[in-house]
Amino acid sequence: MTRRLKALAILAGGCAGLWLGGLLWFVHDGLSVADNPAQRTDAIVVLTGGRLRLESAVDLFGEGKAQKLFISGVNHRVDREDLMRVFEPVANRAQCCIVLGHDADNTLGNARETAQWMRQERYASLRLVTSWYHMPRSLIEFHRAMPDVEVVASPVFVKPEPGESRLAAWSGAAGLTVGEYHKFLAVLLRTAAETVLPGLMPARGPDLPEKTATAAALHRQ
Repeated sequence: MTRRLKALAILAGGCAGLWLGGLLWFVHDGLSVADNPAQRTDAIVVLTGGRLRLESAVDLFGEGKAQKLFISGVNHRVDREDLMRVFEPVANRAQCCIVLGHDADNTLGNARETAQWMRQERYASLRLVTSWYHMPRSLIEFHRAMPDVEVVASPVFVKPEPGESRLAAWSGAAGLTVGEYHKFLAVLLRTAAETVLPGLMPARGPDLPEKTATAAALHRQ
């Protein structure tokens, strides 16, 4: 019995060490993603769901880094006034060059929705804007959904809000990072399964409709 307990303890310790080592690598990899601010792409794609993602994408779009801005995963009940306030710096281009996607509710859906739009536009490159901790998983999904498209990573780093304690900011960031790490591991397992068992999950979803900023933002659903 003692030997079994020792073996279980060694196994548990080894698994914990692998988990912690993987987490440290994940954090280092996410923080080490290098952006190339001088590079232009056909489109800028921003994934909703994190602080300052949309604002960062609008700033890049305003700097002329791409022809169009595609916002994937927009909630159907998004507030029109809040949305147009974010678009204000590029209001003169909102009608022609900002496109909203409402059909994605997770990262895999973001990749499929974006792939469909990229095919419609016949674009060959995009700048991906999302939170730094979300970038590793997003890059896997985007590369698999559109292997022929050049994806330039543009991670978003968020500082604590004014008045927010360091402990609260650290605990919140730690929780998000650990949760994202587990999702990243799940994607790695799914990718491995797809490689071993082709057809387990199609790389592309059904064709998705395109909605322009004026059509979607001005029409409350």
